[in-house]
Amino acid sequence: MGESFDLDAPDHFTAGAVGVPGERLFYLQARQRRRLVTLKSEKEQVRGLADYLAGLLVRHPGAAGSAPHDLDLIEPVDPAWTVGSLAVGYDEERDRILVEASELLEEEGDVGHVEGEPAVARFRITRVQATAFVERARALVRAGRPLCPMCSQPKDPDGHVCPRSNGHVVR
Repeated sequence: MGESFDLDAPDHFTAGAVGVPGERLFYLQARQRRRLVTLKSEKEQVRGLADYLAGLLVRHPGAAGSAPHDLDLIEPVDPAWTVGSLAVGYDEERDRILVEASELLEEEGDVGHVEGEPAVARFRITRVQATAFVERARALVRAGRPLCPMCSQPKDPDGHVCPRSNGHVVR
């Protein structure tokens, strides 16, 4: 089990990727004062969080404030743990969006048996931060491998064997 985190007003909230397309590792990262929290995530978790936040921002428009300028990952990129699930809520009273990540626990010994409770990271971000996160996350996802127009699976630089092309390589 990892350490739990609760950042009530982070000054930095972002997603990032390290590595080449097809082999990138994705991260969620937040900082409040000198406390830096980095969590390893899946590309689809970053995409899903961005899509959900975009929908939430449509329901709660009018973000005020200046957008963060630097959304790069802050070094060192040393993840505390791997994200298993994400949840999002909105605190109207404080006008903050709560992003809650739960740790992915590995099975131990007996199949299906997991020891202990997962760690949780809570980040209460502004709508401006959420808007910037959505833009950043969508750019990260677009920067990945191109998708095959026939089957929508990612293509390697040399193409891929497409199930819809009767086993032929699509470039």
